[in-house]
Amino acid sequence: MAAVTRRGKLAYKILFWFLLISLAPMGVVGYHLVNISQSSLRKETLAMQEALAVGFADTVYKYVMNFKNVLAETSGLEEFTGMNPVKQQQYLNRIIQVHLAILELSVVNADGTETLRTGRYLGPSPEMRQLSKDESFVTAMSRGQYIGKLERFQGLYPAMTLAVAILDPKAQPPKPMGVLSAKVSLNGLSALLSIEFPQTGKGSAAVVHPDGFLIAHSNYKEVYRPDAKLSDDILKVVTTQTSEKGGGEIELSGGERLLGAYSDVKDLGWVVYIQQPVETAYQTAAEMRRQIFRVFLWVVLFTVILSLAVANHITQPVRLLREAADRLGRGQFEDMPEMMLTNDEIGDLAQTFLAMSDSLKEKTGELIHAKQELEKFTKFLEKRVEARTRELKAAQDELIKKERLAAIGQMASVVGHEIRNPLAVINNSIYFIKTKLGAALDSDPKIAKHIKIIESEIQQANGIINEILTYSRQRELKPERVLLNSFLDELLSVYPFPAHIKVEKAFDAANPMVDIDPTEMQQALRNLIGNAIEVMPASGRVAVRTRLSEEGGAAAAVIEIADSGPGIPQDVLDKIFTPFFTTKARGTGLGLAVVRKVVDRHNGRVDVESVVGRGTVFRLFLPVAQKIVNTVKS
Repeated sequence: MAAVTRRGKLAYKILFWFLLISLAPMGVVGYHLVNISQSSLRKETLAMQEALAVGFADTVYKYVMNFKNVLAETSGLEEFTGMNPVKQQQYLNRIIQVHLAILELSVVNADGTETLRTGRYLGPSPEMRQLSKDESFVTAMSRGQYIGKLERFQGLYPAMTLAVAILDPKAQPPKPMGVLSAKVSLNGLSALLSIEFPQTGKGSAAVVHPDGFLIAHSNYKEVYRPDAKLSDDILKVVTTQTSEKGGGEIELSGGERLLGAYSDVKDLGWVVYIQQPVETAYQTAAEMRRQIFRVFLWVVLFTVILSLAVANHITQPVRLLREAADRLGRGQFEDMPEMMLTNDEIGDLAQTFLAMSDSLKEKTGELIHAKQELEKFTKFLEKRVEARTRELKAAQDELIKKERLAAIGQMASVVGHEIRNPLAVINNSIYFIKTKLGAALDSDPKIAKHIKIIESEIQQANGIINEILTYSRQRELKPERVLLNSFLDELLSVYPFPAHIKVEKAFDAANPMVDIDPTEMQQALRNLIGNAIEVMPASGRVAVRTRLSEEGGAAAAVIEIADSGPGIPQDVLDKIFTPFFTTKARGTGLGLAVVRKVVDRHNGRVDVESVVGRGTVFRLFLPVAQKIVNTVKS
């Protein structure tokens, strides 16, 4: 039987397809959703950063406008427009005290001459300046206000100059009669930015002038630097924008990537810039991606476990079917695994398999029974063939034997006829000689002796011829139903027993009746009695007995011819029925062969029992006539 090639397990295939079907769409959809979410989060982050920039721009604007408004309100006061230096000084002092970001205040008359000047870091009598050509004075006188002129106050603080015109309320239209200017520190903007973007964070914000002047920064240290400004990369991006607000990713020359947003400060031309590293800006998106990835891993793990459970549930009946099929393949119909008859196609398959198993078991039983019967029949045929072979061989041997006997008989008949005729002539001549000699024969003992010798030899020659003819003759039996005891009495009464032989008879009282050919049976018995006499030349006993026997369910009449001779050695005993075998100096060796042939022709058998020194017994078993058999049984 060819080895069965094991293939991939169905459970793994189901698991693979289940995972592919369940996770692939989820993975694709999840990937797109993550990308969309991250894109949204980035946009939202950028929008928030832009909103912060816009908010700070508005705060910066309000911060500056607050100081401008203070100047405008002060310059509009009636007592201030009276240009009374004492009154004006009082107002300036009050402003300095209230607004800490204002570093200096100046009052300039219409000629551009500074009439009042006060400041936090000025002495009690500061030098008055001629500002008629100063931009702030000229602009405020012509336009009513001035906002601008950034500078480093004392080389450190970013500061700016604000100026408003002092209008004569009596003139119609109002006519400027001087300027109220202030130098305002912008450190407050850095303080505001640092609140929203502390130094501990990774984000930062700044307010810059388009010319690169760093006005404020969430980190004070950046502002106080002598060359305080943003990096060229950022400054280039911020100052080249055409829209009022916007943002995006900025890649610096060092490879760092930033998410920046900007917004113009209304009316000031400044730009509020807010930045933070892309990693920080997109931290939420990255965290969401990690969370989704962890959730996806849990989903995969749960799906694998669930798939294994489902695959095991589906393939369990299939494995049982395979195990049962293996047992069926090995011819094991007993102790089959218990099938799971589920209410589905697999249950139908199991039901069909069980039906097939029962049918196969039944058919296999029939085949085994047929095989056993065939083996029995084969053995029977073999025995029959052997029996028939033996019968044919026996028949062949018998045929050969018959042909040989026929040839011998034909030869013996011819030879016997050719010899008997001279013997008959010699016997007649002896009879004639004896008749002619008459009384003279008695007077010459030598002649009488030789005549007896001649007669004895003639008789011996005739006996040999008779034995050969009897053994080789193939004539039909002529059975006669005779009483066995009477047949033997008649035979013994005429048999010429010598005087030294004692004859004993012991016949069964039943006197069974047998169907025999009297001539052939007499010849057989004569041969046995003659042999018994020959082995006892001096004295001896010949016993002739009959009895009934039951052998094989059939009644048989037994004739025993026993002698008290020397017995027959075992090596000779096995050959005594062989034709032409003899231990005597004279003889044909056909006497006992004739006995067996005669008994066989009567459907009987002959056996011999001999003890050396004690004698020999020949037993002839002859079938009893049916009538006698019924009598014996009754």
